Amino acid sequence: MLEERLSEIAFFHKAQAQSLKREHLRQKIWLGLMWLVGLITVSILILVVGYVLVQGGKAISWEFLATSPKGGISGEGGISTTIATTFYLVGLTLLIATPLGVGAAVFLIEYAGEQSISSKFLRVVIGVANFAVEILAGIPSIIFGLFGYALFVSTLNFGFSLLSAALAGACLVLPTIIRTTEEALLAVPDDYRRGSLALGATKWQTLYRIVLPAGLPGIITGVILSVGRVISETAIFYVTLGGSYHLPNSIMDGGRTLALHLYYLAMDTRAFDKAMGTGAVLVVMIILINLLIDLVSRKLTAGVRKVR
Repeated sequence: MLEERLSEIAFFHKAQAQSLKREHLRQKIWLGLMWLVGLITVSILILVVGYVLVQGGKAISWEFLATSPKGGISGEGGISTTIATTFYLVGLTLLIATPLGVGAAVFLIEYAGEQSISSKFLRVVIGVANFAVEILAGIPSIIFGLFGYALFVSTLNFGFSLLSAALAGACLVLPTIIRTTEEALLAVPDDYRRGSLALGATKWQTLYRIVLPAGLPGIITGVILSVGRVISETAIFYVTLGGSYHLPNSIMDGGRTLALHLYYLAMDTRAFDKAMGTGAVLVVMIILINLLIDLVSRKLTAGVRKVR
């Protein structure tokens, strides 16, 4: 009887060991596949970025960066006015979109839930608002461009201008700012809110002294991501900004961004070398933006942890 029992125990341990070996093998296979996928992704990134930087670096010089485009099919001149126009457009777009996006997210997270408890109408409105944000996030940029052309360029008579492009761009990046701000606010522990209210602070004081500072890293990350979206978009500004290669003197003047200038160089001129140079500058700007996102997030997160 004892021998049978020992035999059963030995058989069980042997089966368990074999099962563990199979699980370890399966884990190694999946880990290897994950490494392979990761290496392929990084290799593609290095290949694309490296090719653009190597080919485009040949055309980059101080003259290329400091002179303005001259127009025509030859693609003569540099990219100075397109760089300035890009920064103008980014600044004006964020000036419009950031207050709207952050304000909408604050309302949906901090106020809408409480107010919807006693009102069925508000619950419906809030549900529609959340659904609308999801839909806007998936709409192609050219649709925003056509909307901006129909409303801002034609109906409101803003013409092809920085203002029309910034308003259309604000519609484009609003879902990004709203969703990232919502996630940042949801990440703030409710204990912070309860503790502040228990100490006698009002809802508004709790919001701007406790909740918003704690969620600031995520909010800023969303805003900087929106900067990258504005810099890299072409279709939406093709039909709202106008495409002039001159430097805009006011928000009612047109212009062209780096990405839009790259499109014109690649499609309408024979200056492929300058198109690659413009692409290299654009890639460097995107890389710097992503590094800035990482740096700002680390600094602000460290600051929040020190406060805690």
